[in-house]
Order: sequence, then C-alpha cells, then structure tokens
Amino acid sequence: MTPEPPAAVPATDDGVPEARPTTDDVGRAALAEAQGRVVAALVAGAELPEGFDPERMRAQAAGLVAKRRGIVARIRPDAAAAAGSDLAAEFAAYARARATPPPDYRTDAGDFAAWLRERGRMPDEPPPKRRWWSRLPGLS
Repeated sequence: MTPEPPAAVPATDDGVPEARPTTDDVGRAALAEAQGRVVAALVAGAELPEGFDPERMRAQAAGLVAKRRGIVARIRPDAAAAAGSDLAAEFAAYARARATPPPDYRTDAGDFAAWLRERGRMPDEPPPKRRWWSRLPGLS
C-alpha cells in the first residue's frame, strides 16, 4: 500500500501557505472572549456573564477595589489622609467613575489624588523640589 500524499494547502499570492484556524484556535478565541467579559464585569461594572453567581462576583469585585485602595493609600498617603474616614467611599466612587482601571498602581494613585483635588478634598500639588545639583552654577 502506498501512503496518500498530503492534501494541498492553499497558498497566498506570494506562495506562503495560508493559515487555517484550527479547532484549538477557535476554542482559545472563545475562552479569551469569555475571560474578557468576566474581567469587565469585575473591574468595570459590565453585565455579568451567564452562569456566574452575582453575589460572589459582587464580593470579588469589592475585594479587588479594596486591594487597589490599599495599594493606592500606601503609594499616596497624602491622598488617603485627605479622604480621611471617607477613604473607602471616596475610592469606591472614584473606581466606579472609571470604565477601566489605570495600567499601573502609581497612575491609579495619581488619578485618585487628582480626583480628590477636583472635589476640593485635597490641596493643590506643591511645586517639585529643586534637586541639589540644580543649585550648581551652570547646571540649572
């Protein structure tokens, strides 16, 4: 018995074989889409995907906001002090006002401080301190 030759793979105009999506690729794409919906529900208040317990998702979302609040308070203690005893409520309102969290905690902390400043809860930023080398002749 002679083995069958492999089926011809269609090629693009430049002769490169054309990639066909496999079942694995389709499954990965569907999983990525589902994960995106879960993340959006947790951090951006999007609609909860089917099959998830709303109470557990609410608790998890609250936990994620609390984690962000704690880290932001460590990075910007002045913002935490400005919010005072209202820190939890202020940060929750700030987090709800954003469609997605910032890309990193330092940006989140700065944005929260700006948010408090816009509401009159925090004084304006002081001008940056001059570095010691800026006082040297010719280096200012």
